[in-house]
Amino acid sequence: MPIYVLDNKLWFPPASDADNEGLLAMGGDLSVDRLLIAYKNGIFPWFDGEIPLWWCPDPRFVLYPAELVISKSMQSLLKKRHFQFTVNKAFREVIAHCKNVKRREQDGTWITDAVEKAYIELHELGFAHSAEVWQDSKLVGGLYGIKMGKVFFGESMFNLVTNASKYAFISFVDLLKSEEIEIIDCQVYTSHLESLGARMVQREHFIKTLHQLI
Repeated sequence: MPIYVLDNKLWFPPASDADNEGLLAMGGDLSVDRLLIAYKNGIFPWFDGEIPLWWCPDPRFVLYPAELVISKSMQSLLKKRHFQFTVNKAFREVIAHCKNVKRREQDGTWITDAVEKAYIELHELGFAHSAEVWQDSKLVGGLYGIKMGKVFFGESMFNLVTNASKYAFISFVDLLKSEEIEIIDCQVYTSHLESLGARMVQREHFIKTLHQLI
């Protein structure tokens, strides 16, 4: 499959044109309008250097809120309110931690300065949201992503103490249930999210679902 090169025109090729790894296009910018068009069509940016790369993998890794798996140990932490949970109280701090935290088997981060700026703008416009967990008034874990219609697109999470990101994720999914969110996009496979109930679905089904829910 060809890799499309985007210019200033606000468009994306069909998701079915992505290559075997899910890469669809490169170039363009991170304007609010382009990002919103991308998400509506199941496409997300993931950088390798300074040029935006746009992805839509098949299959897609998702979580249906009703299928959330909570281990007994996490149930205990939630019951004891081991952490304090908040939403949209520290978006800038969350994305900064996601950008800077060191991860296993990962040399750097896809969250460039341009990405950070773009998602802060999306947050200020009400599209990007963060969930935070605190311990002794210190931010120790969290996540952020995009909410559109009845879909939440997860982008990144971080963890400074054991179980903090799981606590944030589980608490946030519970909140999203109450807001009638029907699907959470986890983008690509991780064992961490699989343990919480995420699973693979076919890209065609995923995109059809997006068009129904957004």
